[in-house]
Amino acid sequence: MAYWLFKTEPDAFSIADLKNAPQQTTQWEGVRNYQARNFMRDKVKVGDQVMIYHSSCKHIGVAGLATVTREAYSDPTQFDLSSDYFDAKATVDSPRWMVVDVTYQQHLNKLVSLKAIKENDAITDIALKKGGRLSIMPVTKNDWDEITRMGQAVSDKLQIKTERP
Repeated sequence: MAYWLFKTEPDAFSIADLKNAPQQTTQWEGVRNYQARNFMRDKVKVGDQVMIYHSSCKHIGVAGLATVTREAYSDPTQFDLSSDYFDAKATVDSPRWMVVDVTYQQHLNKLVSLKAIKENDAITDIALKKGGRLSIMPVTKNDWDEITRMGQAVSDKLQIKTERP
């Protein structure tokens, strides 16, 4: 099992939207960066854990947790002329963009802000600390544990438990 951070703009799609989605599951669509796409296509697997990170908003940070429930497949929005994510160079035989399905696990008890992540010396490897802007990025087990602790959620395989100090 691997750990990931998926960024989203909550005005477009938030952790609450994921919770309210049918079966609390959605395609993670609209990724249009090749490195992020490659992570999704080649590395993200069923059972991997995901931090849902709200960006480009008033309260930036990790808001909740999800699980990958379907591995990479062709992003249907690349073929949809009415979509903001339409790509005229993509073809059904040679898609350029991929999606994975994610399923809601829980909101964190409190948002773990970017500022708090940057100020925490126990968080050592996450690209956010170095100004990373990818929409999908790997997270080490150490950083996952520390960030979920800060949000007062503890991950144990696929079961998420809540602790209060």
